Amino acid sequence: MYVPLSSHEPQNGEARGRKRGITGDAASRREAIRKRERRVVETEEERSRRLSTIAQHGQDRRAEETEEQRNSRLSDMAQRGQERRAEETEEQRNSRLVIMAQRGQERRAEGTNEQRNSRLSAMLQHARERRLNVIEGQNHHQIQTFYTARTVLN
Repeated sequence: MYVPLSSHEPQNGEARGRKRGITGDAASRREAIRKRERRVVETEEERSRRLSTIAQHGQDRRAEETEEQRNSRLSDMAQRGQERRAEETEEQRNSRLVIMAQRGQERRAEGTNEQRNSRLSAMLQHARERRLNVIEGQNHHQIQTFYTARTVLN
């Protein structure tokens, strides 16, 4: 189930709402400090298990959300992404794009021949569709020109 970031109230039987950022009371601050200290000394296996549990909770929550909640969550994410990109410097933007390009290269390098062939096939299909759209646009323009000329001549 999606819980907006501004919500600090328990939702539909949850023990407590999701909290982000600065918490209000001292007990919550102490708990956050203890969690951070535990994370500093956890093993790679414990970290992996903790992150897997977090991911599973997120999947469960998303599986239960309504279409309206999903759309709201995606809209919020898109808005935050736009705000983040609007505030980034040219240097940060370039760094982000370099990282994205590197990840793409790594993903392609790790892919099987079957995945590579599938990707290339999709690219070819996309190019064919693009060319067809151009041709259809040109044909539409020629037909309009023909009818316009015929109307003028009559």
